[in-house]
Amino acid sequence: MKQEKIHPRVRNRRVHLANERTFLSWIRTSIGIMAFGFVVERFALFVRQFSGFFGKEVPVIPHHGYSSFLGAFLIALGAIMGFLAFIRYKRVEKQIDNGTYKPSILLDMLLAISVLAIAIFLIIYMLYYI
Repeated sequence: MKQEKIHPRVRNRRVHLANERTFLSWIRTSIGIMAFGFVVERFALFVRQFSGFFGKEVPVIPHHGYSSFLGAFLIALGAIMGFLAFIRYKRVEKQIDNGTYKPSILLDMLLAISVLAIAIFLIIYMLYYI
């Protein structure tokens, strides 16, 4: 009888805390992707300055070339992942309270496909300018 009066959030507090830790991990990942997007966006400028320091001729890389596009894409991807992480967090929270938790791999798949696509693009980009 005492068990029935306890609110589901209190009864499942460890599970809720694990859900919150997972949410915070996704937020850290999305912030990392956005920071990496900023670094990639500034990569062309770094290459020009670095080559000028050593006095080497480098093909002129336009300021708004592939680096800018990829950087903006990564920043947007990080923001979208943060938003999706929040939606996932709230959905899982509700499922925990109702006792109907069902795992979803949408966010995991988005991250894996994004990392693969970015790696392929960066390899092609580096091979082109080397």
